[in-house]
Amino acid sequence: MTQHRRIGVFGWGIVAPKSPNIETFDRNLQQADTWLSPYTGYGQSNFLVGYPEFDFETYRDWFDQRFPPARYAQLREKMGPMAQYAIGAFIQSLANNPGIEQYLQSLGTKCHVYVGTGIGDITVTQNEALRYERALRRWNEFWSAPERCAALRAHQDGTNVDPNAPRSPSELSIGSEEWIETKYPWEAHWAAKSDALTTYLAEAREIHSEPVPPSAGSGSGSAKLSIIRQKLSKIRALNRRWGCPEEPWAAVSPNLLWNIANIPAAQISMIGKIVGPAYAPVAACASFGIAVKMGVDAIQRGEATAVVIGMTDPPPHEMVISAFYNANVLSADADVSRPMTGLKGTHVAGGSCIWIVGDAEELMAHGFQPVGMEIVGVGASSDAHHIITPSKGGPQLAIKAALEELQAIDVTTWDMHATATPGDPMEIENALEMLHPDVVFTARKGTFGHGMSVGGGWELTAQHLGMARGMLFPMSLTEGELHADVKVHSAKFVQESGCEVASGYSGKLSMGVGGINSCVISRPWDREEIARMLKRAVAS
Repeated sequence: MTQHRRIGVFGWGIVAPKSPNIETFDRNLQQADTWLSPYTGYGQSNFLVGYPEFDFETYRDWFDQRFPPARYAQLREKMGPMAQYAIGAFIQSLANNPGIEQYLQSLGTKCHVYVGTGIGDITVTQNEALRYERALRRWNEFWSAPERCAALRAHQDGTNVDPNAPRSPSELSIGSEEWIETKYPWEAHWAAKSDALTTYLAEAREIHSEPVPPSAGSGSGSAKLSIIRQKLSKIRALNRRWGCPEEPWAAVSPNLLWNIANIPAAQISMIGKIVGPAYAPVAACASFGIAVKMGVDAIQRGEATAVVIGMTDPPPHEMVISAFYNANVLSADADVSRPMTGLKGTHVAGGSCIWIVGDAEELMAHGFQPVGMEIVGVGASSDAHHIITPSKGGPQLAIKAALEELQAIDVTTWDMHATATPGDPMEIENALEMLHPDVVFTARKGTFGHGMSVGGGWELTAQHLGMARGMLFPMSLTEGELHADVKVHSAKFVQESGCEVASGYSGKLSMGVGGINSCVISRPWDREEIARMLKRAVAS
């Protein structure tokens, strides 16, 4: 039978709009203001977004104290914002408990890292995709020229017409949209038949086929690197001789690989010298709760003593905004869209949230003090219904699993997923069927926007910060602003002044694209109990 271990949060870090760290995040929450600002990626638009406030330079001293100078420079140059945000938030999380950095290292494979993302680092992906696209267009244009393609010359003079050739752009007005759309497939078709390109590739193949000498393969890394450089030098000379542009397969930076979904977790494992498994859970908007569940489960099974969990999203990006807009879930009237009010849609945001969770008794026995609240229940489920429209039964299954050892009356406050869309009233209805009618609701995406994976982490951290003090931070909301479809449920909401809350349990629901749900239940620590446990640690 699995031993029941108590789970605490022993470190956390934040990168969020107007909040480069957890301390600023805490201060900002105490005002009922929005942290959103106009999106400038289209030049002008009617979108508000949550730009993360972040400067990687803040963490240079931390790296200089632990690594050669090149390490910081490598991370600055090779890592996109998704990874850098996570690294910054992780470094913050180590500061809550001096000595925890070395303790995590001492756990060996019993310290895990589960840090994921939503849509990934689309900033890096788009930059490299555009570079590739430009290189491919230039490449095809060069090799499809008649002087380099005998097949095209034969097609044009009628000696051997290609029946499969696409429409020629020469029939169209140069520069027109139709001309552009016709030009690219035309050039791709004839580049593939270019006899000059066939000759070029044969010459390049001969260069690349040169083997690495035995002396380089027997342990000399510098000799191997020298051979690789010689080959690349010969390829550049070949390109100059042909007068051809850069090959499309040489146009994409390896940074595309260095910023895939698992890299934030991998970088945390490397800079933290954590040797347990490090990988990326990905569950859209439910991701942070899923990472919490994975961490709690690993600790309960005895596979881990501590787990670094978290999520990270790049800054707002035009492609993401366009996708959300066309999914009809994005506000586009240049005004803050707050949950429970106009139901006009949400706002895209970026940043990171990292927690260190662990076996509370074990970590407190080493003198580490918990932050926030104790995690007492976590549930997850799938709707098996629709890719974006939440069901009723799916979220309730996650809530039921998280509340398995509790009574509904124990839960005094509940943070909603609430995206300021027509799904908000249904979420209220579903929650009230599971909870006590006096529960107090919060919904904060009108404050800092909707980070696809990290939003749930910000919301859960805000809940923990407040409830640990017996309060709920204010929301920009008044009773008279509630949407008519929300009012009918007679739910209680935190408003502009915030409120004090009697000791009790807190719940947080997140619902992700694809129909994945996560629910986390927490309760404040008993300060006297913590003091006793820490006192025993000092005595031992």
